[in-house]
Amino acid sequence: MRLVTVSARGQTRVGVEAGEWIIDLNRGGEALGAPARRRIPLPKSMNEFLAGGEDAMAAAREVAGGLRGRLGDSREAARLQRDGVLWAAGEVRRLPPVPAPPKILCVGRNYAEHAREGGSEPPELPIFFGRFPHSLLAPGEPYVLPKVSPQVDFEGELVAVIGMGGREIPEARALEHVAGYTIFNDISIRDFQRRTSQWMIGKNFDRSGPLGPALVTRDEVPDPQALTLTVDVSGERMQEASTSIMIFPVAHLIAYISEALTLEPGDLIATGTPSGVGFARKPPRWLRAGDVVRVSISRLGVLETPIAAA
Repeated sequence: MRLVTVSARGQTRVGVEAGEWIIDLNRGGEALGAPARRRIPLPKSMNEFLAGGEDAMAAAREVAGGLRGRLGDSREAARLQRDGVLWAAGEVRRLPPVPAPPKILCVGRNYAEHAREGGSEPPELPIFFGRFPHSLLAPGEPYVLPKVSPQVDFEGELVAVIGMGGREIPEARALEHVAGYTIFNDISIRDFQRRTSQWMIGKNFDRSGPLGPALVTRDEVPDPQALTLTVDVSGERMQEASTSIMIFPVAHLIAYISEALTLEPGDLIATGTPSGVGFARKPPRWLRAGDVVRVSISRLGVLETPIAAA
């Protein structure tokens, strides 16, 4: 499934993509009656939905499957749209698929060539920094360049979204704790990032982290280390790599983090960016007004972000 969070008629809703439609899971469950085998209500927020674990996922599949069969009947589809069970793309605004994650844990220098292009050797242990929810940006929405810096850079990344929380998770079972995967652009304000040894402020400007467009469930991504990531800026290929060359794969990162922190449903783990970022080019390629950044990951889709002047 491709799970989304949208703003519709002044409300935040959780849905599933179904071709040109988005199925509202909460109202879809009501329209079909509670799923016969489980009888659990489907929540209206992504964090609550993910906390429901495999039962919620199974119920969502049942709701989506039951309603997909009705989409071929135009009158039935129109009725479901009037009732807010179906949403057309044009009548909703997409939000980050997980709009309010409990934690956003980002990994630095997780691709060897990216470490080297920044003047560092590949790390022996994972390097982490944090982002805050206010820094997320909805898919397709413009990123507004800050007035205080011209050094705005792009970083395409794979994100693992935690479904089943836990502490001291064995690496061999770590992927069982993943609900799904999505795409991230870790837009970085480089001069602020490098003013001190702590990267936090340069990584947390308001609305500087495009996320989405959907949370693709784990069953559709059998191996997160077998994906291709590309980044194009205004049509020019800047980054391209396989996730197989991460220094620390997704399962290792989850196990490592959970030695210290209890992971919770909705936590995001941004797994790092490959080489090719703007600061390392000669001359540097900073983002400028009018650019469009397109991050693509196989099986997950495309995250596009237009860049706007302040």
